[in-house]
Amino acid sequence: MASKDGNEKAKGAQGAGDNKEKRRKESILDLSKYLEKSIRVKFAGGREAAGILKGYDPLLNLVLDNTTEYLRDPDDPYKLLDDTRALGLVVCRGTSVVLICPMEGMEAIPNPFIAQE
Repeated sequence: MASKDGNEKAKGAQGAGDNKEKRRKESILDLSKYLEKSIRVKFAGGREAAGILKGYDPLLNLVLDNTTEYLRDPDDPYKLLDDTRALGLVVCRGTSVVLICPMEGMEAIPNPFIAQE
């Protein structure tokens, strides 16, 4: 009788796994509205790039064309310089993407949490 209960528990655990496999995870971001439009991407570690979104997948891997990287200050890695570097066609790994924003309608504002001089 113990083996029968064990088999039922095993089947119950298997059924739960099957249910998870059937249910497809949906991405919380809908990037389809940004296809063929300019976006800016911030990466873990402080790098930033801008380009035209050509494609993406559910893991947030991005394909950008006409990509420009914004270079950072060597003394302060989180401070961007006015210098840029043209990269062309780029595949961005989704695990390193921190922020995605459209270039149109984006406006830089001063940090409200830093005391202004």
